[in-house]
Amino acid sequence: MHAEQTCPSWRIPDGLWARMEQFLPHYRTSPLGGRPRLELRKVADGIFYVLRTGCQWKAAPKEFGSGSSLHRYFQEWARHHLFHKLWKYLLRRYDALRGIQWKWQSLDGSTTKAPLGGEKNREKPDRSRQVGRQAVGADRWSRRATERCDCRRQCA
Repeated sequence: MHAEQTCPSWRIPDGLWARMEQFLPHYRTSPLGGRPRLELRKVADGIFYVLRTGCQWKAAPKEFGSGSSLHRYFQEWARHHLFHKLWKYLLRRYDALRGIQWKWQSLDGSTTKAPLGGEKNREKPDRSRQVGRQAVGADRWSRRATERCDCRRQCA
C-alpha cells in the first residue's frame, strides 16, 4: 500500500511542509556511494506520527522508514534546534495572520494532586512488610525462635 492510502491524516500539509523544508539541514550524497537517504518528507511525517501518537519509534509504520532511522533523524534535527526554530517561525506567522492576544496568555504550572487520584482509606504501616522476612544474622539463629522458647534452633 502507498503512504497516502494507509495514513493520509498523518501527512504534514503541503503548506506546512514548504515552510518546514527551509529549516531542514542540506544533505549531500556521499561520493563513496552507499545507501541513499530517506525522503525527508516521509521522515518528517514519521517523526510527527510518533510524536502525535506516543508510540515507540520501532512501532511507527514502515512506510515512513525504519524506527531507528526516524529516531536518528529526530535526534539530529533536535540537536540543530529545528523544532524550536520552526515553532518560533510558525508562532510569528500565526501572530501576523490572526494575532495572538499576548496579554491573556497563561501557563499552567500547578503541582497538586490530581482531583481523581483518590485518597488512601487506611494508614500506612509503620514498617514495610519485608522487615519480618529479612535475612537471618551471621550466627544463623532465628531471634523469633529464641523468643518463643529457650531452646535454640537453627533456621533453614
